[in-house]
Amino acid sequence: MAAWLTPWLLPAAGLLAMYGPSFFDLLNGIWRTDEQGHGPIVLGISIWLLVRAWPAAMSVPGDRPRPWLAWPLLLVAAVSYALGRSQGILILEIGSLLWMLVGLGLLLRGPGALKRLWFPLFFMLFMIPLPGTVVDALTQPMKLAVSYVAENILYRAGYPISRTGVILQIGQYQLLVADACAGLHTLFTLEALGLLYLNLVRHASVFRNVALAILIVPISFCANVIRVMVLTLITYHFGDEAGQGFLHGFAGLVLFMAALLLITGADSLLRLGVRNKAVA
Repeated sequence: MAAWLTPWLLPAAGLLAMYGPSFFDLLNGIWRTDEQGHGPIVLGISIWLLVRAWPAAMSVPGDRPRPWLAWPLLLVAAVSYALGRSQGILILEIGSLLWMLVGLGLLLRGPGALKRLWFPLFFMLFMIPLPGTVVDALTQPMKLAVSYVAENILYRAGYPISRTGVILQIGQYQLLVADACAGLHTLFTLEALGLLYLNLVRHASVFRNVALAILIVPISFCANVIRVMVLTLITYHFGDEAGQGFLHGFAGLVLFMAALLLITGADSLLRLGVRNKAVA
């Protein structure tokens, strides 16, 4: 067994015993809903990213533990976990895992290792359930904007569509633009997809990375509009049962396919821009 792995066995067992019940509750609770269905995916990708970056993080030369900084972070994590677990505050309960991992990293290795692990730890933020009041406050204007754009595009395409708030009326059918279709959670999922793409491709150009990171926000919005339009057209042409049945789940795949295509398309345009700038 590798020497750098041995000190982590006991903390890993402690983390499993501590957070295992929390993730079990999530898997049998809110992670089974459409709004929070991205949680297990983000968790799985985060673990894969940690495993992928672990050897490089553990081999940083000259890295030294920082116990004076680690123990306060571990204390904050323990208090947050206890408060969140006892009071049902998920943002504290699950969010404490990040503080715990950072504290353990500083205690057993040092800041050099954490620098190699910064993206997997940052990526875990997307699996932390947000408070309902925050989600509701931000989701409603997003749904209104997505509904407005989808209605105008389909109307100009010749479809008999109108809108009242977040309710679309097309032909004899009414569709409610739900949180799962154009809410904050969907935006978070697409943001995570875009940032994962950035991390995997690892462009050398700082401009290209920053520009693509900024473009992820409007790309996520456009992907949401495409999903709502697809659902609306499915309902109009094939009926309400098709729109609310299997094809509704298929529209979710359309969302991610559209986002990925838009991200790669924007990346290709940025590559041409960077290349032309270099030639000039």
